[in-house]
Amino acid sequence: MKTIDEKRYNHIELNNEVTKRKDDGFFDLEKDQEALEVYLQEIEDKTIYFDSEIERLHYLVDNDFYFDVFQKYSESQLIEITEYARRINFRFASYMSASKFYKDYAMKTNDKENILEDYNQHVTIVALYLADGDIALAKRFISAMVEQRYQPATPTFLNAGRARRGELVSCFLLEVDDSLNSINFIDSTAKQLSKIGGGVAINLSKLRARGEAIKGIKGVAKGVLPVAKSLEGGFSYADQLGQRPGAGAVYLNIFHYDVEEFLDTKKVNADEDLRLSTISTGLIVPSKFFELAKEGKEFYMFAPHTVYQEYGVTLDDLNLDEYYDALVDNPNVDKKKKDAREMLNTIAQTQLQSGYPYLMFKDNANKVHPNSNIGQIKMSNLCTEIFQLQETSIINDYGTEDEIKRDISCNLGSLNIVNVMESGKFRDSVATGMDALTFVSDEANIQNAPGVKKANSELHSVGLGVMNLHGYLAKNQIGYESEEAKDFANTFFMMLNYYSILRSMEIAKERQTIFKDFDKSDYANGKYFEYYTTQSFEPQYEKVRRLFEGLDIPTAEDWKELQAQVEEHGLYHAYRLAIAPTQSISYVQNATPSVMPIVDQIERRTYGNSETFYPMPFLSPQTMWYYKSAFNTDQMKLIDLISTIQTHVDQGISTILYVNSEVSTRELSRLYVYAHHKGLKSLYYTRNKLLSVDECTSCSV
Repeated sequence: MKTIDEKRYNHIELNNEVTKRKDDGFFDLEKDQEALEVYLQEIEDKTIYFDSEIERLHYLVDNDFYFDVFQKYSESQLIEITEYARRINFRFASYMSASKFYKDYAMKTNDKENILEDYNQHVTIVALYLADGDIALAKRFISAMVEQRYQPATPTFLNAGRARRGELVSCFLLEVDDSLNSINFIDSTAKQLSKIGGGVAINLSKLRARGEAIKGIKGVAKGVLPVAKSLEGGFSYADQLGQRPGAGAVYLNIFHYDVEEFLDTKKVNADEDLRLSTISTGLIVPSKFFELAKEGKEFYMFAPHTVYQEYGVTLDDLNLDEYYDALVDNPNVDKKKKDAREMLNTIAQTQLQSGYPYLMFKDNANKVHPNSNIGQIKMSNLCTEIFQLQETSIINDYGTEDEIKRDISCNLGSLNIVNVMESGKFRDSVATGMDALTFVSDEANIQNAPGVKKANSELHSVGLGVMNLHGYLAKNQIGYESEEAKDFANTFFMMLNYYSILRSMEIAKERQTIFKDFDKSDYANGKYFEYYTTQSFEPQYEKVRRLFEGLDIPTAEDWKELQAQVEEHGLYHAYRLAIAPTQSISYVQNATPSVMPIVDQIERRTYGNSETFYPMPFLSPQTMWYYKSAFNTDQMKLIDLISTIQTHVDQGISTILYVNSEVSTRELSRLYVYAHHKGLKSLYYTRNKLLSVDECTSCSV
């Protein structure tokens, strides 16, 4: 009889055989299923079983594994719910999906040697926690998660229902003001948020530049880099009990005087004293920069403190379309210049070396911002899909009350496009996702980040996204770069937008609560709905039309009716949709990540000293032709597809560019310009085959 260790070796060995070609020239995918069966037998050997689900729940509650479900539900209710979950058939679709779940998500004994829950049981405790005592809602959550129509983000899926847990919120966005009080406050807040498992992004654009004056003494300011280095050290220190490293990002406006030094921190030849090796970097890029680059002009970088002294407004908050020429002409504003196109090449060169910086297109985000009359979008997060209004808190000396204003948190989850479309449960899936995210938003009580707490209580923002777009297109033999793909996306994401607004309105109606200053929004005045009430979003291609058969596609009249309901009842959420990267959790779903194209038809992942191979979902001799690698995909057409989706997403889309190592900086720069021209709000990493970029698991769904 084989020992567990021998079985383990056997399932890894079997999985590794999937890349071998059969007589017909195709991959031997049956080996992946054989590996799955052997692996599940090993899991069964390691699993602790109980005589009943109630006995199991009592044990896990009494031994501090689960929260006390018996305070929220009676035993008879728990029997009903656990039996309901058990009756929903679930089977892992691949070796990777099972191994990922049991390695990273399943509850284990304290010594990590034994398993205490299977997939349905894990989903059940998550659902019981999110439903907060509501049996019917718990069943809806269980159904959506076991059927893999809805997937909570990793922090929620990992922590919800556990007695010893981190936060359910994915990540946070903070803004630092130009004072030591604010710098110290944000540094401390970032550590507190990192400690509880959140990824944290900080906007440094208000800080005075290196060499500016402090109290009238010129040449003494240290600039943004020492603050960035301090934050990097803080994330390394506050690392979620060693379970995973802290994750942080720092953003800087491209017109800031220190921006070249900021970019140098990610170059391969950067001095170690200046290098930012573990913290991510992003640039905030107003449209004025692209205008200057298009015209072949020089662009000026300004010392922000001198700008503030002259105009009483910080550089980062100025409308540069209006103020740029005045800043250039003002002799009291310190500045230096660089050719704008050369700057694009510098950014491209840095990205090819490191994947960084992220690019956040500030004016694109604010131009279509439904809440622009309430506040301004200033930055994005670690994965560049969060776009919400943000304000700058004023941190005073001890004894003087601080002026706490709104920062940002992101509560994320994703729909699996394949299972949503094929189940026919489109409206229910969106509503269930919105309900689950709403609980996370309502329940989040971040005491050590008062700006985040304030925004959460006033705006109730969530971020519902998707995964498995390429998988769905390939399964239905539609090319990722095709017009049919854009046609599908245009209808699907219109429907996602419609049903998310509908559910937000229903929640506002049920609770008699709307987000703060709703009356100032474009939802209230009707402007937001004009795009949808004046045209049809029916699919244009017959092949795509067949995919939507049996689903109710909202018409212009439906949108007009929804507009009237929103104007009467309001919306509960100031922000609803955001498409995050889903690399980690998409393995459990056996899905392609987010809306991005796949990298390989069979992906290779290394864990410790062994390799695991992950065949793309629905891979077959028929679908393989539709699984074109992202590195061979026309990046202009990728941007076109993302642009189509972005039209319907109130926040943003985490968009990765995939380039071959021989790409020129000029070609990469053209992609930045094109993405901005097409209305994208951001670009995440740039990946090439020689560059391995670690994904932020805090923000990844």
